[in-house]
Amino acid sequence: MGLSVSASAGVVFLGVFLAVGIVYPAAANGFERVSDARHDAADRALEQANTGVNVTEATYNSTSDTLVVNATNDGTTTLDVGDATLFADNDLANATVTVEGDGSTDVWLPGETARFEVSLSTAPDRVQVVVDHGVRDASAVEVI
Repeated sequence: MGLSVSASAGVVFLGVFLAVGIVYPAAANGFERVSDARHDAADRALEQANTGVNVTEATYNSTSDTLVVNATNDGTTTLDVGDATLFADNDLANATVTVEGDGSTDVWLPGETARFEVSLSTAPDRVQVVVDHGVRDASAVEVI
């Protein structure tokens, strides 16, 4: 074997070594990102499965033009009051929300009841409360 064959083999092996050194970290980082994304998706699915809301009462007072909706957090996750949304006949209703009579809290713990109150000119037929992860419950409205 001559010097040129040995030098050529050395250049080829050096090139392969550099290529593997560049490709391996990129592949490992890609795999790690995919793995993290799958874990995050599984965590979100678990939180969604553990989230629950139940509309217990929906009344419209025709004298004061006030809609009052009571909903209970019947899941096992703590909900953010700011993420809770009230829809009246599929229209967004900007309601005042209190949890167990406290209007200053942003935390809606499991088992607690939130009260949504909003002034509307007409009585809606149906209301819907939507919380984290798209979990929702609806109810017909009783006019009093």
